[in-house]
Amino acid sequence: MKTGMRFKSAVCSAEGMVIRAAQGDGELTCGGVAVTPADGEAAEASPLAQAQDDAALLGKRYVDEETDLEVLCTKAGFGGFAFAGRPLTLKQAKSLPASD
Repeated sequence: MKTGMRFKSAVCSAEGMVIRAAQGDGELTCGGVAVTPADGEAAEASPLAQAQDDAALLGKRYVDEETDLEVLCTKAGFGGFAFAGRPLTLKQAKSLPASD
């Protein structure tokens, strides 16, 4: 997995791009199934019937604190992103300093 790599889910319409590559080994998944390169053939998997609690949201960044992996969701979907079995968390925006 490299910075700039685009990927898609095999179980829903989610797509994304790696913003910062992981500093360790693991598998990026969406909806519990490994993602595939955007230009590759999707793996055989049953599509998700309904959205998971941590469904991928368009334009949001997701991070794995342990490995510094950061992905950007470029197309929303029912599945949630995970890396090495750990769900990715929604990256919070940095607060701006108060201007007085």
